[in-house]
Amino acid sequence: MDMVELDVIPLPDGSLVLGHSLRELGPDPPTFARALALIAEHEGTSLLADVKRPGYESALVEALRRHDLIERTLASSAEVGALQALRRIEPDLRRGRTYPRDRLRLGRRRTLVPVAGPTLAAVRAALPFRIGRLLAEADASVATLQHRIISRSVVERCHARGAAVFAWTVNDPALVARLDGLGVDGVITDDPRVFAVAGATLQA
Repeated sequence: MDMVELDVIPLPDGSLVLGHSLRELGPDPPTFARALALIAEHEGTSLLADVKRPGYESALVEALRRHDLIERTLASSAEVGALQALRRIEPDLRRGRTYPRDRLRLGRRRTLVPVAGPTLAAVRAALPFRIGRLLAEADASVATLQHRIISRSVVERCHARGAAVFAWTVNDPALVARLDGLGVDGVITDDPRVFAVAGATLQA
């Protein structure tokens, strides 16, 4: 793998841990610092840090600086405020715009992710015309998109702006191959073995 995607959230005391939401954390969650130390040991591996909400941007940047990982990190979020704050704190940190919001937001509120039917079709059709604004709002160089809303048109629009397209979350080799055919630049998966099966040449 040339990239590792990690969900990063703060505990009430401000320390950063790996997890999708506070509700889902176990009694001893892995720390962000421990993960960064491991990634720092592997010079060919970069990091995609999924920022779940605004408020801990300074702590995130400081942790990356301590491990000399600013240049090897992409911070992605559905929260444009968080990305704008990261741009102010550390302009050299690459930013990705996640779209749409994931289903859970720190375990407190469900948000809508279109999964099928007319809503999905409408979002997919509109996205090529919206993606430029979504990227520009945070000066993002990557669009991190739910795989169901990715079309060849949106990939082409992103590439025309110099932005890469990452698809989440893909655990089916056939889907990896289809996304590869659409021209996406990276796939986020729970099981990197899907790349060997699919024969794709994408970032993991």
